[in-house]
Amino acid sequence: MAPEHGTVVVVEDDPHIADLVDLYLRREGFRVLQASSGERGLELIGQEHPRLVVLDVGLEGDMDGLEVCRRLRASTPGDVPVVMLTARDGEIDRVLGLELGADDYVTKPFSPRELVARVRAILRRADGPARSPAEVVVVGRVEVDRGRREARLDGQPVALATREFDLLQYLADNEGLALTRRQLLDGVWGTDWYGDDRTVDVHVRQLRKKLGDALPLATVWGVGYRLG
Repeated sequence: MAPEHGTVVVVEDDPHIADLVDLYLRREGFRVLQASSGERGLELIGQEHPRLVVLDVGLEGDMDGLEVCRRLRASTPGDVPVVMLTARDGEIDRVLGLELGADDYVTKPFSPRELVARVRAILRRADGPARSPAEVVVVGRVEVDRGRREARLDGQPVALATREFDLLQYLADNEGLALTRRQLLDGVWGTDWYGDDRTVDVHVRQLRKKLGDALPLATVWGVGYRLG
């Protein structure tokens, strides 16, 4: 039977964890491809153009998961959602992963059902409602093209990770409004997301880094952020 929900690439060098993730994702109707090294993972992602990647941070060898994520975000398809698996629960590791473009992280040991729930939540958000390809919001010198899921600065495309674009689009949809971090988490990551407010700050920092002063994104002290 053909997979219902598309392909997921699992990059994990522990065969027991890889097989467990494989089993639960297949039960949910995904086609799953496994890679035991970062190099093989990047090769599969380039060949298969998956809907999502599950990536272990602590890969052995010359390329750990953080380096895989960095290379993925610098290449095509650079916008594929990434869920990182990590045995390290420190804030620095989580923030670094998010800054490199990961969409979510799950700390080992983890519940396979929770991982599947996060995968489905990310894909629901990434797919979004059907929109007109011509629907574009212009804020400052930045264009937010909802149909193409593309951000442009002075007419030139800017590479954004999936969550970065989602956050930019949500801010653009609410231009002029001061939004709390909790409102942004609920609107972009969903009410069933397990993260904390720090995630919003990391993604705002990435938007500012990539779009600079061309994006009129202000910090509203004691509240959150406002675009425009």
